[in-house]
Amino acid sequence: MMSKYCFALDLKNDPQLIAEYEDWHRRENAWPEIIESITGAGITNMEIYRTGNRLFMIMETTESYSANSKAAADAANPKVQEWETLMWKFQQPLPWAKAGDKWLLMDKIFQL
Repeated sequence: MMSKYCFALDLKNDPQLIAEYEDWHRRENAWPEIIESITGAGITNMEIYRTGNRLFMIMETTESYSANSKAAADAANPKVQEWETLMWKFQQPLPWAKAGDKWLLMDKIFQL
């Protein structure tokens, strides 16, 4: 059974930083270690959308996916930590985020 998760995060409201962030997320610029950390965790599809400086991520996973296991693996992976540090140059927490939170899980409020 596949699960779907949706997350939100803001970028710093700077057109140059936003353009650079988008460039880092072009498929040809993706770090192979980051792709492996995503797919190796049971994430089968990930899409990121932007409006203004707000990001919206849709993540589809296998039943083996565990957010806690993914977080632990990421914390122990130096390349993922390097990527996260680089991305934080462009990102900022949502106004209601707790200290240290980045991508916030969204609540589904409607389905047709």
